[in-house]
Amino acid sequence: MGRSVVEARNPRKTRRLLKVVETAAKLSFMPTVRYWHPWLRNDRTEMRWLPVNEDIEVVPGSPLPLDLLQTLVGEAEHRVLVDHCTCREAFGCTHYPVDVGCLMMGDSALEISPEVSRKVGPAEAMQAVRRAVDAGLVPVVGRARLDHVFFGLKDRASLMTVCFCCECCCLTRYMKHVPVSIHESLFPRLEGVSVEVTDDCTGCGKCVNRCYLGAITLDDGTAVIGESCRACGRCASACPSGAVKITLEEADFLDRARESIRSYVRY
Repeated sequence: MGRSVVEARNPRKTRRLLKVVETAAKLSFMPTVRYWHPWLRNDRTEMRWLPVNEDIEVVPGSPLPLDLLQTLVGEAEHRVLVDHCTCREAFGCTHYPVDVGCLMMGDSALEISPEVSRKVGPAEAMQAVRRAVDAGLVPVVGRARLDHVFFGLKDRASLMTVCFCCECCCLTRYMKHVPVSIHESLFPRLEGVSVEVTDDCTGCGKCVNRCYLGAITLDDGTAVIGESCRACGRCASACPSGAVKITLEEADFLDRARESIRSYVRY
């Protein structure tokens, strides 16, 4: 078992590790790097962002994305809260709370050092989720090979990550360097979710600045959503005109996403 998160909260070592992540992402256009590097292989990582915007449109009577997370939390054998965000701490984040860490689930979560984590029940886990969402953080859920490095654990496919990402510090921002084809396999969009820009767009560019994947551009004064969009919902939260519309078009998204997640991680 590893001692703790990047050797007991050492910001310098964390920054060095994240620099390695960035370098690997920038070299991901090379097939040999994608094949051999465990962080870039889709049999080791598959994560989905869950848009939690209040105005998301769903089929009447359908669940919301946060309901998926509540289902996973309820099904998990074990739940462990990490007491801080390693990335935000390493970069001295001033925009989001550093003391909101990942929620880890599954047998391997019990091996995370108690120096930086504690086991919780379903109710407390969901309280942490709601605190993160209320702070403006976006959950991303699934299996992440890199977390085994962060926590010093063997990869037994029994660790589910719920990371509460910020656009300024989270290591997932390095995915903007990865080809879209690889992006699709490592970070597929939540099933059935769509993001579109309506005629209310004024071209202010705030959504462009908020998208840390570079998936939005301005074309002739109108925001355009690119194919690298992962439907995290940050652009909709940033838009002062309410011109970004997020729709969950499939009533069975929860079951489909849950079964997909269960196919590659035991929790």
